Amino acid sequence: MFSRRLRRPKSPDALKAWECLDRGDLPGALRLLRAGAEGMPLVEVALVAGRAAEAAGFEDVREAAEAVVGAPQQARALYDFGYACVERGVAGLAVPALREALRLTDGATPVLRELVAAYEDGARHREAADVLLAHETALDDWPDRYLLVLNAVLAGDLALARRQHALLGDPGDEMWLPARARQTRALERADAAGTVSPLDRADLRGWQYVMGGTVLGTLSPYGYDAGMNGRFAWLQDTYGQCLRGLSRLTSVLAAAQVRPASVSLLPDRSSRILGLAAAEVLGLPAVPFDAARADTVVIAYDLNETAETEDGPEILGALFDRTPGQVLHEHASCWTDPPAVTPDSATLLCQAVTAPWGDTLRLGDDGQVERGGPDERPQEEIAAEIVHADPTPDQGDGATPDDPGERLTEFVTAVRATWLRGDRARVRSTGPVPSGRFA
Repeated sequence: MFSRRLRRPKSPDALKAWECLDRGDLPGALRLLRAGAEGMPLVEVALVAGRAAEAAGFEDVREAAEAVVGAPQQARALYDFGYACVERGVAGLAVPALREALRLTDGATPVLRELVAAYEDGARHREAADVLLAHETALDDWPDRYLLVLNAVLAGDLALARRQHALLGDPGDEMWLPARARQTRALERADAAGTVSPLDRADLRGWQYVMGGTVLGTLSPYGYDAGMNGRFAWLQDTYGQCLRGLSRLTSVLAAAQVRPASVSLLPDRSSRILGLAAAEVLGLPAVPFDAARADTVVIAYDLNETAETEDGPEILGALFDRTPGQVLHEHASCWTDPPAVTPDSATLLCQAVTAPWGDTLRLGDDGQVERGGPDERPQEEIAAEIVHADPTPDQGDGATPDDPGERLTEFVTAVRATWLRGDRARVRSTGPVPSGRFA
């Protein structure tokens, strides 16, 4: 076995991860390895990663790690290890190996592209753009310069993105045409949003719009100055917040001069509840979702929850391509595991959410926190509770900047010519605005 032939690492971080594996704590070892890989000797990263991969049954990573341990200056071994790590979702372990392989191969294009993929996987877009820029004279337009533009946008460097986008020639392969169109739309959205929004590292609404065309209705009132920048981590939702989201959706539609004729209901329970409430708030009929229906607002509570229904994957596939006049609104949009399609409008961004009618936490008679159990009332009754809730915003901790409705409608008025265009491709990156998250 690989692990029985290995020497113990000597660097402190690698040794701590190794000792976790001695105790059978694979998740703990991976946490330490991810956090410390950049500062460990490459051989020791491979030592620990190989042993962890053996425990997890990942033969590709184990074999690649063993090759690095045996030949730490062999570019092919380093590349194979990096590639295997990216494929297994531990791209942070790939970066040091791929950087060294890039140096040893004097900037070989396959290695450069794999290093960029590893940086992208970790939302390290500034580093991805920088390494591409350092090899600019050798870049192919497709995909390399395209990736430089993409990562410049996601790093918040619009000046670099615009310069490099202007240098892009027409792709020789038609497969790149949708990507070029998305990139062009993103830069057009940036031009529009920049007239009313700072597009700095705290401008969550502005960047959410630039990246995917989502108009963000509200900001989290907690932890803004502690690194959250308007996103929620865990959220126990309220009826009032649901109504506030629908009220803001109403304002967005009015400012954009979009006049839907119906509200379309998705199949999951939470989306149906919110959709029925939306129909009352908007004064529109509620109809079952039909992918071909135009001039409608499709209401989702959480698109990841919709995806788990029997017809969910098919529905989300149908929502990828835009039907004329169709607006997709999601109430609680997950920013750490973004939905398969990007909503046109979202009330809030969160990592995890419990709906007001879900299995919420509450104080029991003994003063201890307990689960209340899901609300089994009919959907129509719960929807009526949303409609009659108090939408007054939570005042939070007082650190979040004021975000009056007028600011939102001013933003929408400025960007409306660029809204509701193109497909709804998934946006995996958090972009230039960071937030703290649960590990």
